[in-house]
Amino acid sequence: VALTALPLYHSFGMTTCMNLAVFAAGAMLLIPNPRDIPTLMKNVNQHHPTLFAGVPTMYVAFNNFPDIAKYNVKSIRACISGAAGLPVEVQTKFQELTGGRLVEGYGLSEASPVTHGNPVYGQNKIGTIGLPFPDTEAKIMDLETGTKEMPVGEIGELVVRGPQVMKGYWNMPEETAHTLRDGWLYTGDIAKMDEAGYFQIVDRKKDMIIAGGFNIYPRDVEEVLYQNPKIKEAVVAGIPDPYRGETVKAYVILKAGETATEEEIIEFCKGKMAKYKVPSAVEFRESLPKTAVGKILRRMLVEEEKRKAGQGK
Repeated sequence: VALTALPLYHSFGMTTCMNLAVFAAGAMLLIPNPRDIPTLMKNVNQHHPTLFAGVPTMYVAFNNFPDIAKYNVKSIRACISGAAGLPVEVQTKFQELTGGRLVEGYGLSEASPVTHGNPVYGQNKIGTIGLPFPDTEAKIMDLETGTKEMPVGEIGELVVRGPQVMKGYWNMPEETAHTLRDGWLYTGDIAKMDEAGYFQIVDRKKDMIIAGGFNIYPRDVEEVLYQNPKIKEAVVAGIPDPYRGETVKAYVILKAGETATEEEIIEFCKGKMAKYKVPSAVEFRESLPKTAVGKILRRMLVEEEKRKAGQGK
């Protein structure tokens, strides 16, 4: 039984929840409303799914369900997370609750959509997106020109090549030429590769914050925020700053019944990261903008801030 909480019209949901689950495993699909967590948990308790493909926000909601101890979730054996970076704290807690294996993978719509994954029954390196899929090649290229391959452990842009890569964007020749170069798909994601060939996503190129000349990757800050036991969800973005150009702002959803101040969250971050990475502002919210799949829309938060600063249109 495959717990199918992803929309099947999306490439991630179609590939992992429909094509893979039905054609490869012959599984029954359990299709709940991913926003109705109480009903989803009842379905898990009743139908005992073994497979669960989702996005990080789904696993966050699962982990923080207040009555989870009343439900049998031990049937879940194999899960894959994609569409956004999976915080280590979220991954670890989910595995403790279910006893199953939650692995992080990677892909994009231009690659139909999967290129990497951690082995479910092999070496799962938490914090990485795993290894390239069969017949898929991947390497790291320099950020400045995109023409020089980077050595092991060095940061650059992830590029991939394989049978799942698109032919191009429909009627968009310039965008196609920029994204597809010599048969390689330039993903726009900053990553690095270790000695064993496992890849780690550092962040999106366009999401990188440049504050006072320092490059700040949002995921580094978010990993620390998720260590705070009061925080349910968190995302950071670069907002306009007249002195530093940009500064780090955190958007936080607290767990039910918890309270915190901006100063408390900022103080929590100090000592856990370099001073220039510490958020200068924290906004507490009831919800965060998300796509239909559940991926947090960081750009909408940035646009909100630009409008506030009088820089948006």
